[in-house]
Amino acid sequence: MTGRVNEGPIQAYDGPPDYRKVGRHEVFPQMSHDEVERLNVLAQLNRHLSTRLIPGVKQAWETRALPAFEKAHGRAPEDRHEVRKALLKDPAFQTWSALRRLTMEQRQQAGRWTTLRQAEELAAKAAALNAGSDQLELDPALKIPRYVSAVDHHCMPGSYHVERFEGDVSGGANYDHGGFATTGGLLGRFSDGGGHAVVRWVKRRLPDFKPRRILDIGATVGHSVLPIAQAFPDAEVIAIDVGGPMLRYAAARAASLGVTNIRFVQADGADLSRFETGTFDWVQTTMFLHELSLTSMKAIFAESRRVLAPGGVVLHVEQPQYAPTMPLFEQALRDWDAFYNNEPFWSTLHEIDLDACMVEAGFAESELIHDGVTAVVDREVFPDAADDDSEDYGRKAAWRVIGARKAPKEAQ
Repeated sequence: MTGRVNEGPIQAYDGPPDYRKVGRHEVFPQMSHDEVERLNVLAQLNRHLSTRLIPGVKQAWETRALPAFEKAHGRAPEDRHEVRKALLKDPAFQTWSALRRLTMEQRQQAGRWTTLRQAEELAAKAAALNAGSDQLELDPALKIPRYVSAVDHHCMPGSYHVERFEGDVSGGANYDHGGFATTGGLLGRFSDGGGHAVVRWVKRRLPDFKPRRILDIGATVGHSVLPIAQAFPDAEVIAIDVGGPMLRYAAARAASLGVTNIRFVQADGADLSRFETGTFDWVQTTMFLHELSLTSMKAIFAESRRVLAPGGVVLHVEQPQYAPTMPLFEQALRDWDAFYNNEPFWSTLHEIDLDACMVEAGFAESELIHDGVTAVVDREVFPDAADDDSEDYGRKAAWRVIGARKAPKEAQ
């Protein structure tokens, strides 16, 4: 057997850790035994889908669906869309896809059940933690971009912005405590493996980098930005998002975890006019680009360069692009989120030339950065993505980095 395990015979099953290992904080929802076990079942099912069923889908493609396509068309598929349409006719793909969609829907409903029954209590806890603090700045008049308001992202009712009552944090609480079920624990105890991965990358690649001001765009509840703030305690960190309930929860969560050098601001990354030109040493997004319209993404790229100081760094962490070297079967399965998981911009994001978009935003080709990172977690409790040879085409905590380092002032 060669290559990744999911490219060969079915691997031995190795499930995620028990949900009771998940890290708690003061605003984390209280959970009953049954609520915990619902998320345990969903986490186990997601892991089962990626380690046991996807190899079968691949086998069905190679031995059944692909030959049927070639017989019908007299040629091999030319792109991922033809592969996806051929797979739609195969019972192996149908079963896997239906189960995967089911786990997303049930994960959201399980999370909502837990948070909505205690929504007022959670709001009161968050309000107490945020009272008198300058770590939260909301803008009730902010216009929610249509790419957010028109989509219940990854089956999350109300997306990131819907507020059910004044002071509501239930959306953030749902996002925080239920993510374990989707990732199977691969992001670690506090779902912050992505943030730790970026910190490790910066410490290794830019050992002399001492950012004084950091901007995180699309922060949601702060999973990825808190490790950055903790790793650079002397830096001023500003984390923005359009969702008020997410930010209320994020600020309370940060306060309860003792992270004080961060401020959560309700703002649209496509319009950073509140910030002066050249005032951030580091601009960051983590698994955010795929939820943006192309227009908003290009605006964010341009605004990120504008606010970046000379010598500063911008880093975007995402799932890999659909390069010509990526097999069409893998592209088709990675595209699943665009068609069946309420991620309408996923497909376009992963096929466009991001280098060209960065250059269009004003970066020189010589300034561009390309690399890869994997989630950094507590290995005694959670599996490390670097050690995980399974592949579920979109969920694994292994990402690509595209970014740039702006030329120093004297070189411009």
